[in-house]
Amino acid sequence: MAEISQRDGTWAFDGGTVRITPGLHRSVPLFRQTYGEIAVPLEAVAGVVLEPERKRGRLRLRLREGADPLLQATGGRLPDAADPYRLAVDTDRTGVAEYIAEEIRRALLLDGIPKEPVKAYLLPGPPVPVSVRSSDGTASFDGTQVRIDWSDTSERVKRATGPRIIGLGELVRVEWLPNTGHEDGFLRFVTRETVFSKLPPEKDPYALDLWGNARRDLLTALVAAAVTARLPHPSTRPAPGDDAVDGTGTHPAHSRPLPPAGSDHHDVLLRRLRELGRLHRDGILTDEEFAMTKAAVLRGF
Repeated sequence: MAEISQRDGTWAFDGGTVRITPGLHRSVPLFRQTYGEIAVPLEAVAGVVLEPERKRGRLRLRLREGADPLLQATGGRLPDAADPYRLAVDTDRTGVAEYIAEEIRRALLLDGIPKEPVKAYLLPGPPVPVSVRSSDGTASFDGTQVRIDWSDTSERVKRATGPRIIGLGELVRVEWLPNTGHEDGFLRFVTRETVFSKLPPEKDPYALDLWGNARRDLLTALVAAAVTARLPHPSTRPAPGDDAVDGTGTHPAHSRPLPPAGSDHHDVLLRRLRELGRLHRDGILTDEEFAMTKAAVLRGF
């Protein structure tokens, strides 16, 4: 087995799997420590390089496109320090780093692993249930549905809609942009009904606006990856618009009747609709925002 241990973490390769374990040093980002150990099967690897830097080197594992739901969900936007597929290597250990890189390259060659994109995820993504608290609220995923609970600092339009619950079957994709500390980010759950919505994250009842602690907000990528891992693989998705209607020409979401509501639910619904109406009259919500949020409230009931 080829292995290298650094303050940043440990890489071990046994000929079939690259096992990546994050370091426990306080310099290792919270995201990597929370994501934990990753076992990367050799068939998911496209290549490996040792990149020289001024004072130290960096091992970088490149995965085949479509192999990892984390990379699919984050779209290459993870900060370098939080990228689990990079390992900072001290100068006196570059020889060991080059050895493990060469062992991985040799195995890729001997096994004839192609570099082309894959048609199914080869890594499982984060385990569920997973729940992350952010500046705008808490996003939770249990493997079948997403739940968003708003914080006291969320926009009134979001709090007026109440908790957002989204079934996995309603989702088209997940969009994620990190909070860099200089620019806000977001975690958005795109459904069949909201796929053309242009609401900003701070007012979108299907999105978390990430504007607070950048270190903790980065953990929302765990939810994004866990949901992405359980959605149809990008290679199997129909062309845009193909899933907009069912065999009868009716949008699937429109064919489902609202569930019967008890008197308590009915009162809550009326209160929320009145609150939305007041926000609309006061000019806080535009016509589009009012219509969008009202539809979200009705769907919730």
